[in-house]
Amino acid sequence: MKKYLHFIFFFCMVAAFAQTAPDNTFVKDNFTKKEVYIPMRDGVKLFTSIYIPKDISKAKKYPFIMQRTCYSVAPYGENEYRAGLGPNKYLMNDKYVFVYQDVRGRYMSEGTFTNMTPQVDYKTKKDVDESTDTYDTIEWLLKNIPNNNGKVGQYGTSYPGFYTAAGILSDHPALVASSPQAPISDFWNDDFLHNGKFMLGYFRTFPVFGVQKTKAENKAWYNDSFVKQSSEDGLKFYREMGTLKDGYEKYYKNNFFMTEIMNHPNYDEYWQKRSLLPHLKNVKHAVMTVGGWFDAEDLSGPLNIYKTIEKTSPKAKNTIVMGPFSHGAWARENGKHFHNEIYFGDSIATYYQKNLETKFFNHYLKGNTKADAGLPEAVMYDTGNKEWKEFAAYPPKNAQKVNFYLADGTLKKSPSQSVSEYYSDPNNPVLSSENIKEFNGFTPRNYMSEDQRFAVGRPDVLTFTTDILTEDLTFAGEIMAKLNIASTSTDADFAVKLIDVYPEDFVPKEKKEGVIYGNYHQMVRSEIMPARFRNSREKPEALQANQKTAVNFQLQDVMHTFKKGHRIQIQISSTWFPLFAVNPQKFMDNPNFATKEDYTKAFIKIFGDSSIEADILK
Repeated sequence: MKKYLHFIFFFCMVAAFAQTAPDNTFVKDNFTKKEVYIPMRDGVKLFTSIYIPKDISKAKKYPFIMQRTCYSVAPYGENEYRAGLGPNKYLMNDKYVFVYQDVRGRYMSEGTFTNMTPQVDYKTKKDVDESTDTYDTIEWLLKNIPNNNGKVGQYGTSYPGFYTAAGILSDHPALVASSPQAPISDFWNDDFLHNGKFMLGYFRTFPVFGVQKTKAENKAWYNDSFVKQSSEDGLKFYREMGTLKDGYEKYYKNNFFMTEIMNHPNYDEYWQKRSLLPHLKNVKHAVMTVGGWFDAEDLSGPLNIYKTIEKTSPKAKNTIVMGPFSHGAWARENGKHFHNEIYFGDSIATYYQKNLETKFFNHYLKGNTKADAGLPEAVMYDTGNKEWKEFAAYPPKNAQKVNFYLADGTLKKSPSQSVSEYYSDPNNPVLSSENIKEFNGFTPRNYMSEDQRFAVGRPDVLTFTTDILTEDLTFAGEIMAKLNIASTSTDADFAVKLIDVYPEDFVPKEKKEGVIYGNYHQMVRSEIMPARFRNSREKPEALQANQKTAVNFQLQDVMHTFKKGHRIQIQISSTWFPLFAVNPQKFMDNPNFATKEDYTKAFIKIFGDSSIEADILK
């Protein structure tokens, strides 16, 4: 139990930064803590902790930096202090009025919790959503905390990143800077679902999001709902669990969120209402969206929020930062920065915190709000060259779309008449990782850059590899899988991996013991697509057996240079277990309730006019 809570608070509740695990002496010496219930327009009161600089005065006014969260504003009690305040230690030392709020239905706040609160377009005086709660909170703070300077910034990572993004829509005139970090933008493509495909690797997280509290709580009330770990072999648990239907009925029939997911297999009104993207219009203040290239939870969210604001609000001061981070890892400095087994450099988080995050908030909250902060439009870490790059636009204007065609085990410059075929058996799925211990984790993480050699050579995995590169090739932007397939079954998933194959004699600058880096097959990007949604997310369609069919979908963006001497590889399969639930490969109205009797073996063809289309820097 403590292990799960550690994951929740360490990775999701990153408000209390952990660069050096400081004690709370600085906070106690420099801030006064106040706890209040702030009333919303419908009468619901939200519990709020406020840390006010002791030297605040009419002559020395401070702005607000706020985080709204479903993960608790602990510690509770006006004499109990956080170890750190704000997004990073530099901003804490610069001093602000730091505000933390439990959202509706969570911990000490009143109301009922809902996942990804639907945004209300046409509000009456009593209509509420996260944007109105943000507005009402700001309004109360301005009126009730003396000697503030009239400016508010907000930030948050993961779910708090969603509350930050939704808070942008409050359109409060005092809100001048927002930094949604690893935010969810549309639940159909973040966290629990990828293109509507259920992410089974999140199975152990559901108590956190699907159990309502019945009274004010200053600690987690859902602890007894966690699925117990019976073995270090996490794969054993998923194999014994059976189908997704079996797991739901055994563990989560009383979990309201899991029930909602099970009962809504298509992109219906339930999911549509939970997308922020259609609402992000006419953004007027500064936004810096932050993400990690190896964020297994929320990679599409930051990219989609940035791109949407860029499209709908051309006058907004809109910045995106993407680093070589896992979920929220930019909030803590680890010195030598690894993701899983791959080294990316030293002090990567410090660079972000000092040069980007601190500069952003200090400028807009303490400087001239109307002037530009001087930040680049896009600061993107090249995970192949292992360096930060700055762009005036993203995707970069000097990138051009190039197609790599999948034929005869190679990646070609032009389409061919060849056909590649594999055999997919839902009862013997392709594993998503060799790290079976990590399957017991709260959420999967390491697979995002894991060595993929274990999948090569399986009869249910197709592999397409270039010759050794004679010059560097930089993928910088969007990637599309444009597959032409035929299956003997009426449904199938398509998992596509983009892989960097290292030279056989490769020796890294920094390495981990026991890892064979020669011929390492590092996953750079991946995604999965159910064929049922190839034409419509709202109205799924069965495949016609043995009929050539287009299945096109976006792999999330990438910034990666494939170095001279390396090779580029694409792997394709139709199972990816236990990261994703197994597709029965039989078209069903609701595949979430498939039984083992529905599992259908299939021969699947990939035609040689299929391609991977990528933005390549000229």
